[in-house]
Amino acid sequence: MQNFGTKLKTLRSKQGLLMRQVAAAADVDTSMISKFENGDRLPTREQIEKLALILKVSEDELLIQAYSEKIAYDLIQEPLAKEIVELALKKLQSIK
Repeated sequence: MQNFGTKLKTLRSKQGLLMRQVAAAADVDTSMISKFENGDRLPTREQIEKLALILKVSEDELLIQAYSEKIAYDLIQEPLAKEIVELALKKLQSIK
């Protein structure tokens, strides 16, 4: 399964953009783009919005990838992770 960093790097490469170009357009340091691509850090929502525009992809696509990864990493050591996510989904559905 592709992670956010791999997806970001693939999208950047398809556009023929260098890390420094994406960084400048997203108003972050090149090292931050490197951290995103290496999986050392996930972007904020605002950064995701900018990256989606720069890379000409759906903001939703990047948000889903990043947030699902964040949730997975937050729960990776939790034995009850599956049950927690299932209950969270039910709660989200009842809120709507």
